[in-house]
Amino acid sequence: MATEGEYFKGISKIPYLPSAGPHDVMCFKQYNAEEVLLGRKMEDWLRFSVCYWHTFCGIGADPFGSQTLHRPWNQGTPMESARNRLNAAFEFFNKLGVKYYTFHDRDMAPEGSTLEESNRNLDQLTDLALQLQAQTGVQVLWVTCNLFAHPSHVLAYAGAQVKKGLDIAKKLGAENFVFWGGREGFYSILNTDVAAELKHMANFFKMAVRYKEKIGLKCQFLIEPKPKEPCKHQYDYDAMSVIGFLKHYGLDDHFKLNIEPNHTTLAGHSYEHDIVMASAFGMLGSVDSNTGSPDLGWDTDQFPMDTKNTTLVMKAIIEQGGLQPGGLNFDAKVRRESTDLEDLFIAHIGAMDAFARGLRNAVRLTEDGLLPGMVKERYSSFAQGLGQRVEEGTATLEDMEAYIKQNGEPKVTSGKQEKYESIFNQYI
Repeated sequence: MATEGEYFKGISKIPYLPSAGPHDVMCFKQYNAEEVLLGRKMEDWLRFSVCYWHTFCGIGADPFGSQTLHRPWNQGTPMESARNRLNAAFEFFNKLGVKYYTFHDRDMAPEGSTLEESNRNLDQLTDLALQLQAQTGVQVLWVTCNLFAHPSHVLAYAGAQVKKGLDIAKKLGAENFVFWGGREGFYSILNTDVAAELKHMANFFKMAVRYKEKIGLKCQFLIEPKPKEPCKHQYDYDAMSVIGFLKHYGLDDHFKLNIEPNHTTLAGHSYEHDIVMASAFGMLGSVDSNTGSPDLGWDTDQFPMDTKNTTLVMKAIIEQGGLQPGGLNFDAKVRRESTDLEDLFIAHIGAMDAFARGLRNAVRLTEDGLLPGMVKERYSSFAQGLGQRVEEGTATLEDMEAYIKQNGEPKVTSGKQEKYESIFNQYI
């Protein structure tokens, strides 16, 4: 059995203390799980999830420096430390007060020397995870498979891994299953048949859909876009690339998108861009809630602390009626210099408060109705006459010509961008 000791000694369940001062970092000042906003509890709008890989498997190493994070659960054999890690994780979930977690198969259990051994390891650890879920009420937001590390038999091995991953998702009651194409792209177009690779990837997803249906798995499938790193170009470049891919291959009824804003900014877009675009097409399924440094060209997976960004995200989520069965998963890691165990709590608390404040801002913005009303007025000409026919798709180019001949040159109407920005800032 796993070690039963307490890993986060001296840290109790994180309280909600809205009157706490700036120096009080071990309490929530904005996130009040039971508070009802727009007819729904705050915890149900936000659906926070802690990721396994950064929070419990991360060791602080990078290409220029060795391990800096020495965690007490990483003791003993690989299987012993995996059990320790799982107990530590559920202690963390309970003390932080979240209801969901996410993991890769190889985060949960170590890889064996054969596929069969890897699967046995995963079975043993997920047996324990199932017990801990039953004891605590914490559930799996989503499962994913690490398909970017194994060196050989790549396609067949990935298929075998995903088959097992889907079995595990059903076993643990996962609400979603994520596909991230870590190496689905190319370094050089000279040795790449793009059409063949995209077709093969689509057929791989179709295999997953068929197996999901075969075993009666009810979770939502998600694809996570990323433009580059490790490849020069990855096929799931951004939200619109993935949506186009899914529609082209007839997969759009089976998948939605898991958007990671740090990936969005790597694609050259603004923080909220892919969330808004995916939502506009009814394809936003979940959010890997992190951020990056725009002046860097790689994925830094920082905790999101900018309330302007979180407000824009929550505005989009409110407008689509929520994220369920998806959520806000903190695919973020403490910096390699943040070596104390309490830093894991401080980082998550700060990010949860940033999103709770973003939710409060977005709710006020929605309830006041000023900005939504201005947008509605800006597009009001599409509610009647020629504009309505454009909206309905019945207008013709001949109609456009006749309208101009009858009405003359159109009057220029200001877009009022600065007014919108000024008003928005009042909610931040």
